[in-house]
Amino acid sequence: MSLYVIGDLHLSLSGEKPMDVFGPLWENHVERLREAFSHLNGDDVTVLAGDTSWGMSLEESLPDFAFLDALPGRKLLLKGNHDYWWTTAGKMKSFFAGHGFTTLDILHNNCFFYGDYALCGTRGWFYEEDAAGTHTGKMLARETLRLEASFRASEGRPILCFLHYPPIYQGYRCPELLDTIDRWHAERCFYGHLHGITHRRAFEGKRAFTEYFLISGDYLGFVPKKIMD
Repeated sequence: MSLYVIGDLHLSLSGEKPMDVFGPLWENHVERLREAFSHLNGDDVTVLAGDTSWGMSLEESLPDFAFLDALPGRKLLLKGNHDYWWTTAGKMKSFFAGHGFTTLDILHNNCFFYGDYALCGTRGWFYEEDAAGTHTGKMLARETLRLEASFRASEGRPILCFLHYPPIYQGYRCPELLDTIDRWHAERCFYGHLHGITHRRAFEGKRAFTEYFLISGDYLGFVPKKIMD
């Protein structure tokens, strides 16, 4: 059994939003993803760190969920800024169960255990949302509370933190989220959201107690990153 992570799959198997228009990093990304997952085992776990499907509702995302469910291993889904299909955890779990999806679960206001580790996370918040004039402080406060709730559920185990938005970026820091990560001494933090030329502005490395990693799909070549066995 191994633990993996990848973000920003941007699936659109309905054909509504093909991603190859965004350049060579995205060419045949669904087939590359299928091939990469073919090397995983049925008892492996993969955290999908947001922006999973372009569907505007659960029903519109159905082909994407069917694709994911058919891939080997269990998948834990985190919310991203383009996951417009996202609703309450209860509705999502009911939808998955109703369609016979047995490998999909939701990481939201909770945590999952992998061996001795706690898998914690939330969407996070990013400066571009402030620039768009949508930031009132409420969403950042809410995301900070969600991360806190996830950490509290860790039961004292070492923490692996998963976010969609980067909490630290060239020229930018989100102090509320970073302070929470620092206070709980998260061992590692994995985040996505950044694409193409913005990869070079990502922060990867050690800060305070935590090692940070960029895991956007196009950054990883659509090969899930193995975190541990």
